[in-house]
Amino acid sequence: MRDLGSFVGTTSAPAGPPLLASTDFSAERITRAIDIVIALAALAFFAPLMILVALTIILSGGPVLYRQRRVGRGGALFTCFKFRTMHTDADGILARVLEDDPVARAEWDRDRKLRNDPRIIKVGSVLRKTSLDELPQILNVLNGSMSIVGPRPIVQAESHRYGRYLATYCRVRPGITGLWQISGRNGTSYRRRIACDVTYVRSKSAMGDVRILFKTIPAVCLARGAY
Repeated sequence: MRDLGSFVGTTSAPAGPPLLASTDFSAERITRAIDIVIALAALAFFAPLMILVALTIILSGGPVLYRQRRVGRGGALFTCFKFRTMHTDADGILARVLEDDPVARAEWDRDRKLRNDPRIIKVGSVLRKTSLDELPQILNVLNGSMSIVGPRPIVQAESHRYGRYLATYCRVRPGITGLWQISGRNGTSYRRRIACDVTYVRSKSAMGDVRILFKTIPAVCLARGAY
């Protein structure tokens, strides 16, 4: 695999929407079939835990699921599902924090993340550290908007940060796990995240996906880069 840093630089956003690159139809069908099998197995295995998490969130008040529009394959927007980990007025809380705290503002502008995020509810911090908040994305895999392995789905506001590499990101379905998750996750820079996405798409293979899946297990158990 080539050096990740070689793929990322300061670029400008493409003038038009990214086009879906042509793919081998047979390979696409096989990948999709594997996604469905794994998603169904995961849903059956994690169903009791998902019910328990849902009940815990209900007790905190507010909806169980958080829905957000993300950029998917071919640049199409889709609704990404997660267990709700934030207060229902999270947008207002974030706006106030970014207005009043220049340090938090700089961290948000740099990483689109806050290490000490005041929006997170108590159970939310546990869900995020263990990645349990992402279990509802099994539904995204089943409806075809996501894959098991791929780049993490981004929001439209992040698109400009990918510059000319946005088209590369859009060549595949976003994934529940991927190269970024096993390479440090939030402990890395956003620039490296883009490099991970580009590297994954350019070197995508069935065996590569298997390796990422196996490396995801210790990464999740040890909560590497999760907050």
